[in-house]
This record gives sequence, C-alpha cells and structure tokens, in this order.
Amino acid sequence: MKPIIDIIKKYKIDKDSIMLYGNYAAKINPILKPPLNKKLILVTATSPTPAGEGKTTTTIGLNDAMNKINKKCIAALREPSMGPVFGVKGGANGGGKAQIVPKDDINFHFTGDMHAITAANNLISACIDNNIYWGNSLNIDVNKIIWKRVVDVNDRSLREIEVTINPKKNIKYKSGFDITVASELMAIFCLATSEKDLIKRIENIIVAFSKSNKPIYVKDLQIVNAIMKILAYAIKPNIIQSLEGNLAIVHGGPFANIAHGCNSIFATNTALNLADYVVTEAGFASELGAEKFLDIVCDVAKFKPSAIVIVTSTRSLKMHGGVSKDNLKDKNIDALKIGIENLQAHINNIKNFNIPFIVSLTQLDISLKDEIKVVTDWLEKNNYEYSLNSSFENGGAGAVDLAKKVVKLCSKKNKYKPIYSLSQSLKQKIEIICKKCYGASGVEYSSTAIQKLKKLNTLKTYVCMAKTPLSLTDDEKQLIINKPFKIHVKDLLIANGANFVIVMTGNIFRMPGLPKIPEANNM
Repeated sequence: MKPIIDIIKKYKIDKDSIMLYGNYAAKINPILKPPLNKKLILVTATSPTPAGEGKTTTTIGLNDAMNKINKKCIAALREPSMGPVFGVKGGANGGGKAQIVPKDDINFHFTGDMHAITAANNLISACIDNNIYWGNSLNIDVNKIIWKRVVDVNDRSLREIEVTINPKKNIKYKSGFDITVASELMAIFCLATSEKDLIKRIENIIVAFSKSNKPIYVKDLQIVNAIMKILAYAIKPNIIQSLEGNLAIVHGGPFANIAHGCNSIFATNTALNLADYVVTEAGFASELGAEKFLDIVCDVAKFKPSAIVIVTSTRSLKMHGGVSKDNLKDKNIDALKIGIENLQAHINNIKNFNIPFIVSLTQLDISLKDEIKVVTDWLEKNNYEYSLNSSFENGGAGAVDLAKKVVKLCSKKNKYKPIYSLSQSLKQKIEIICKKCYGASGVEYSSTAIQKLKKLNTLKTYVCMAKTPLSLTDDEKQLIINKPFKIHVKDLLIANGANFVIVMTGNIFRMPGLPKIPEANNM
C-alpha cells in the first residue's frame, strides 16, 4: 500500500479538502456541483449464490483496468456492514488481486460512519421515549411508535423487544431493532444531494403517530442539530486505494434486499467531479440493487448512466441450474444451460432501462473451458456484448478487454428512463417492478398490506422492494423458475424522509440472523 497522501497527489486533489485517518485512509469534503460530460458505469450481477459472481471484484478490477488504459477513473463503493462480515459474506473488499485496502480497517470500524449513523438513529429513539417519560408533550401514542433502534451486527434476538419507559406507571411498548444498514437514516444519508437536503430529509422522518393519529416527525423532537453534529464527519466520503494504487471512494452502505443498496450520492458526485469515468456498483442483482439505483438514485441525483456491466460466472449459473455448492467443480453442461435462464432474466431487466450493457463472465483457474464456451456461444448467438474477466487472478490486467469495451459503450447514446413514474399509483409501481424486473405474473397482498395500500396508494413516492436476493421470486429456495409465480406483499412501511415506501415481501426481515457457523468463528 502507498500512503493515501500519495494517491491524493496522483489525482491532484486539493490537500485542504482532505482529513487524514492514519496513513491509508482519508475523508474528503464532498464536491456536489453537477459534473459535466462524465461517464457513470454501473456494475450489477445475476442472482447471487454462495459460489459468488465476483461483482465487487469486477468493479475494482474494472477501475484498475480503466486506469491501466489511461482513463482517469475512480470506483465509488458502499461501506461494508459488520452484519454480513461476521455472518455469511465475510467481507466486502473484492478478492484476489482486485481488492480495496486496508482490508480489516474497511470491514470493521473504518472511519466510524456506521457507528455515527447508529448513534444518531438511537438518539431519536431515546428522545421519543424521553418525551413520553416527561409528560408526553407531543401526545405520542405508545402503540404507534414506528421508529426502531438499530445495531450493525446480525442479531435475530433483537427483532422483537419490549421497551419499558416508566415501570412505575407501566408505560411500555413493543418494538425491535433493525440492522443499521436497513435503517431509514442510512437510506437518507445515501440519498441526500446536499447538507441542506440531508437536514430536510431528517426533519421529515415520521417516527410515530399521536393519540389523534397525526404524524410525529423528527423535527417535532427538536434534535436535528444534535443529529447533524453526530454526522458531521460521517457525511464526508472516504478515500482509500486498490491494490494497484487507484482511488476508490467508499461511503454509505444500505442493504439492497431491504434498503436501496447503493453508496452515497455525495460519494458518486464527488467521484464524477474528480474523474472522467466512475465505476459504481449496486447491491445484489439487477432486480434489486440495479433497479433501485436506476429508479430511485438516478432520478434523485439526476445521474444518467452511460453503461452497465452484468457480472456472472459459470459456477453461479450452475447453481441456478440445480447444482449444489459441493459439486460445482464438476462439469455439468445441462445445469449450466438451465442456469443461463437466470442470466437472460437479468439481461431483460437491464433492457427495460435502455442503457448499453455488457456481460462480464468471471474466469477463475477452476473455470471449465467447455462451460465457458457454452456461455460465450449463447452470448454470441444472441448478439450480446461480453468479456472474459480474470481480475481476481490478474488484477487490472485481467479486465483490460472489459475496460476497452466499456469505453466504447460509454460513447453510445442511450435513452435511459426509469421504469415507473412517481405520478403512478403505489400499486401500479409495485406491479411494474414485480412483472418487469422479477418476471412475476402478479402480486398478492396480505390483509395488512391491503389496508395500508388504501392509505398510501396516492403517495408520489419511490418504491423500495424488500425481497430475498437469492431468487427472482420471493422464495429464496426457488432458484429454478419453471412455472408462473406471484410476489407476496406482507406489509408496507413508509420512509417519509427517504421518500419511498418499503414493500416487505415473502419472509424478509430487516434484522438478519447469523448462520449456524458464522464467519465470526473463522477469523
């Protein structure tokens, strides 16, 4: 690793705008002016599997490759949550020779952004309860407090708790914890377009309802200035480097299965002002992170992506063809051909947005040539642009072909447009996403969701779907989709500050649990 100050010099960044965090990380004052004639590249993927597709590795490798072919490029990425770091995933730095560093610093405490968001979120909870304890001047109905506390680890035991405000008066209510990266505050942190916009969004968070059923906002608690003081340094994007010494801005980290899954607009805008090309990624696959990036983030920030990279691997496609993780090293052409249908579904998703795209097929030393040929023959037959990417093993050099093809894609004109309009009803927006991006035949609502839909249907808000990332359906075990299916909506949650409605589907939780043997046991 080079000292971060050397990376800053390489990109000709004003030293006065930098705050150093040791030798290898720094914060930068966000640059929020509209960038001109810059190219934004989105990296997404096929449906994730334990085998891995290599999305973050490809993002970092592509950034390295762009710089290798003399294109001034920066990667803009999310910060890892300690939930998946200690749970299943074990880190979010890329892999092999395409990584951002220092690895442990980024995966754990980093510059303290996650802790700041956690503290600010829980200050709101404390002040809600405090108002009730000291006489309830806001007339809060304790049975209608919708704001939850958060913590940045997977802890299923905290999904449901009982909060005792005053034991002597028996004032208590049922609540729970969400994981920090699923919180509305994290979403707001990443969707804000300026400090003024961030303040306004925080003010407009609905935390509860009064006994006369009027909404209670954060601004009613009179703590917005205190929240901003907690977030004062957190709102500055973080600068680190790849193994090849290229700059990456890492900032914000909402989950893509239960939040919108993209790094902060502050970070992406800053990167676009510092470089000619910016490579960013959205969480999970195209029907989750990419859909939310293209329908929510780009509309809010007025971004117009120039190209999209769809990452896949023969291993992951075989899993979507029915092969177990333990048998992935064995050749299985039949399963691969079934799994290619998952790739086709994600290509269809991206086609909805009218943006040039390329398929990046991850190559590893264990990749079987016969299987690679099956996928490339299928891509050529369908006239889909593709590249074989070996950035895991070869760093930027392994993604040079991808970089050159992406540059060509960026020169093409595109007719990007979100797939729904804010003016449409909430029900229409949900059905458009479910049918166009998931391939569902329709949507079924629980009685709870039906009642809430009646109240929320006319809201001019975005839709943030909460769905399993493991399947295009809302059933994580249904990898092979060979019959019509419906999406089952169990609840609708209003995130007023973020300006979206969270649509809870299937068995999704906003506080994940740990697996039987978590990654925390292997560190």
